[in-house]
Amino acid sequence: MKKLIITAAVNGGITPRSKNPAVPYTPEEIADSVYQCWMAGASVAHIHARNVEGKPSYEFDMWKEIYECIRNRCDIILNFSTSGLNLPPDAPEEKAWNHLPLQPEIASFNCGSVNHGDKPFINSPSMAKKLAVDLERFNVLPEIEIYHSGVINEAVTLRNQGFLKCPLLFSFAMGIHGGVDATCKNLLNLIDNLPERSIWSAIGIGQAQLPINMYSILLGGHVRTGLEDNVYYRKGELATDNAQLVDRVVRLSHELGRDVASPAEAREIMGLHIPETTL
Repeated sequence: MKKLIITAAVNGGITPRSKNPAVPYTPEEIADSVYQCWMAGASVAHIHARNVEGKPSYEFDMWKEIYECIRNRCDIILNFSTSGLNLPPDAPEEKAWNHLPLQPEIASFNCGSVNHGDKPFINSPSMAKKLAVDLERFNVLPEIEIYHSGVINEAVTLRNQGFLKCPLLFSFAMGIHGGVDATCKNLLNLIDNLPERSIWSAIGIGQAQLPINMYSILLGGHVRTGLEDNVYYRKGELATDNAQLVDRVVRLSHELGRDVASPAEAREIMGLHIPETTL
């Protein structure tokens, strides 16, 4: 079994400090949290830009500051969100990925729609194709976000049309209201529907985070943890920070006999090239 890649989803675009005061907002706070996660054993950091009030930001300068703050500290793999869920209605959809010239090694790729709680999250085929073209232009690996099995079919169609290249990197987002329930049975079904040579990880929302982490370790996939998806360490106890959640995954993976990948090893598993600015 390959070493475990741990992604730390440190802030998200929705989770407020009213739910957990450790959620980072500013570039410096995000960089601090990412560095602590890297020290704890994470090899990938999934990031959303926020303004000082914690609202989603799509400003290029904000992304640039985040990128530089992190790159000055560690060699963690950067995974930037391209989600347009919170994009202002009058903004062009391309603004959701205006950070791609910075060349994060990975960026989220939404090619299917879902009801995200009470809010429809629409990702049209035309938008997905435009995003795929820009990802390839800037040599950024798409992480395909899977909310239900139908999105796998959308990704395979894009691959067959030449917009995506193998091996495909999938991330199963489980437990979102409107998407697939976070159960082991559903995870096995999603895995069974993947094309050959795929690489996958899984996300459990809220109380499903730890069980989905465990299933992923045992089934040979990879893991995402962090305050974007879950603000608690255990029932009734808030997580102190993102690094505490990463540290738990590292400890459990070692107990289960699976080694954890360093950023360099994760790059090898995913076929990434080490950026020139890496320390």
